[in-house]
Amino acid sequence: MVKATNLGFPYVGAQRELKKLVESYWSGKITEADLKAGYLKIQEAHWKVQQEKGVEHIPSGEFTLYDRVLDTAQQFGVIPQRYQHLPALDQFFAMGRGLQRPATETTPKVDVPAMEMKKWFDTNYHFIVPELENDQTFTLQAPRAVEQFKAAKALNIHTRPVLVGPVSFLYLGKPAKGVADFDTLSLLPKLLPQYIELLKQLKEAGADWVQIDEPALIYDLAAPVKQAFATAYQSLQAAATGVKILVAAYFGRIESNAEALLPHVDGIHLDLVRAPQELDAIIPLLTNGQVLSAGVVDGRNIWINNLAKSIELVEKAVQALGQDRVFVAPSCSLAHSPFSTAFETKIKAANPELYSWLSYSVEKCGEIATIAKAVTQGREAVQTELQANAAAIESRRTSPQTVNPQVRDRVAQVPAEAWKRPSAFPVRREAQVKKLNLPLFPTTTIGSFPQTKEIRVARQKHNKGELSDADYDAFIKEQMKYMVQQQEELDLDVLVHGEPERNDMVEHFGHLLHGYDFTQNGWVVSYGSRCVKPPVIFGDVSRRCPMTIEEIKYAQSLTKRPMKGMLTGPVTMMKWSFVRDDIPADQLCAQIGLALRDEVVDLEAAGIPCIQVDEPAIREGLPIRRADWDAYLEWSVGCFRLSTSGVRDETQIHTHMCYSDFNDIFDAIAAMDADVITIENSKSDEKLLNIFETKQYTNEIGPGLYDIHSPRVPSVEEMKQRFADMLKYIPTHLLWANPDCGLKSRQWPETKAALANMVEVAKFFRAQQ
Repeated sequence: MVKATNLGFPYVGAQRELKKLVESYWSGKITEADLKAGYLKIQEAHWKVQQEKGVEHIPSGEFTLYDRVLDTAQQFGVIPQRYQHLPALDQFFAMGRGLQRPATETTPKVDVPAMEMKKWFDTNYHFIVPELENDQTFTLQAPRAVEQFKAAKALNIHTRPVLVGPVSFLYLGKPAKGVADFDTLSLLPKLLPQYIELLKQLKEAGADWVQIDEPALIYDLAAPVKQAFATAYQSLQAAATGVKILVAAYFGRIESNAEALLPHVDGIHLDLVRAPQELDAIIPLLTNGQVLSAGVVDGRNIWINNLAKSIELVEKAVQALGQDRVFVAPSCSLAHSPFSTAFETKIKAANPELYSWLSYSVEKCGEIATIAKAVTQGREAVQTELQANAAAIESRRTSPQTVNPQVRDRVAQVPAEAWKRPSAFPVRREAQVKKLNLPLFPTTTIGSFPQTKEIRVARQKHNKGELSDADYDAFIKEQMKYMVQQQEELDLDVLVHGEPERNDMVEHFGHLLHGYDFTQNGWVVSYGSRCVKPPVIFGDVSRRCPMTIEEIKYAQSLTKRPMKGMLTGPVTMMKWSFVRDDIPADQLCAQIGLALRDEVVDLEAAGIPCIQVDEPAIREGLPIRRADWDAYLEWSVGCFRLSTSGVRDETQIHTHMCYSDFNDIFDAIAAMDADVITIENSKSDEKLLNIFETKQYTNEIGPGLYDIHSPRVPSVEEMKQRFADMLKYIPTHLLWANPDCGLKSRQWPETKAALANMVEVAKFFRAQQ
């Protein structure tokens, strides 16, 4: 029989129970024992719901309290020296988010920063980058996969353990700070014995299949990396651990990367949503009973599956391989999808047509089971499901909700001059220096200030109708006034209004645009316990009305210092939404770019001298394969320029990007032609700065002075050293001082302390000139 399988499940819980549990532990409200009891309960519920939906291979071992790659690092002993003195759980969280704790009578002071965080391929999920020594030793300690498999077994649920693969783990890692650069894959012979031991332990526990995730297979790989895959799986096969190995690749096409490892595994998973053409290429390579896991249900989006098309694809595989050699699966782990549409009562009531197009993780498990049943027993066995699905697919294709002819006409008629600023940067800078009159090393923030409990409660009351529009507006103005006062007291140079009215940098604007809708429970993890609830783009996009003008005008009226308008860029508005998949991405991005252009022009007319259009997703959206880069960069950079090019020379355009490798697309970043760019730098060991010197970047830049994702407050001396390092690469007249990212997730005491230190550092270096 064709098996219904799953690669992973949204570990945060049905309604973010894990987030609340972990944050209660961090705040000292619950004990470690309480935390364990709570997460075991969540795991149990997840396994049971998948079982009830008909999934036969239920994943275990992929559940994490912070990040799976961080789990892997700790369980194989890849623990930097600065964390080794800490107890296991404190150590784990400190590696992920840093730890700053004063000394007590019984415990010493702790002050350690977090490890580097990067985007997980082209998703908006962030992983913790392993730090590897060139003489690294590996030891297997408390493997999560074994623990979770046994926990499921105790419930009479037989699961398929999931591991991060050895090659991807090393390939995604980096040499530890202070270590001379070396090939991290050279450590593979030392790591493999620990994987062999882990597979043996899983076999002893009762596992028959083990899923080993090797997403690095979708990269453009050099011959030595391909050979590393072959070496790794040949070694695992030779060890005869007794378990069957399914290697899973996702988020793109593997092309020839898997050919060398295929003879040494029992099955391979393909993302047939992203790369359906790979089915024909891989089938002839599967011999000796090897299994194909067909990823035909989109694990990264929220739209219903076209069951008829998926069944045809799986039937094609079955005709070539036979039923026993085909698994039906999502394209990738469902951790990138929300939990269940059962909680979306508002959309169901207000827009039942849109609701009929939605499918979250629980529903996707049902789709997988339906496809497997249809192929195994015939389509008549699921006729009712197929008829309902076909009706919903046709409804979405033909619905007037999805098409606005005026919007499409405007995109088609954009004049050539609208795609770039009228003057070159040197001309613009001269006008901006004259207008703004900023000191050397201007200080600013990225936009948001702490979203306090008071702000969240007021927003909830307003949304429920318990707080009138007038009272809510007055409350927001008081918050903005406080935030502006704090910035003036800190002596920042370019201020922001603090964004107290915004729940999310994408969702807030989505409410003010046609073509968007919003979920009640569409939560997905961004990093650690941080969850985001992306809006849904289901139709053509245009601006409903001016979106930020009243707030920013009020904030500017409170100060004589320049105020910075804050918008989210077109690529990020698209990439950080659950995006429609029924029109080309470049057309949708241009629609959003034009809506933002209208807002940028209105901000300038309102007297706002600086306008920041954030594009943190532009690198994240880069196609995995280099052959696809040029087309993407042309339209994504073009849409940013479309949104920002309607203003005069003296209006300063800022943009912000974070936690990405920019070196390989530096020319495209420069082509965005922002007057000021702010980037993450505090976790990146200066590697992002080298390229700005090498390429002689001429626009202004603010590399982040400290990490806002940690509650830790870096000292003045620490920031001085980091700023001095920046001056090695960035010309004095181009350098700004700012945090890594927005301050929304922080508390006020740590925010003011860190910013005060930052301003002191900028003033110190001004005095040296």
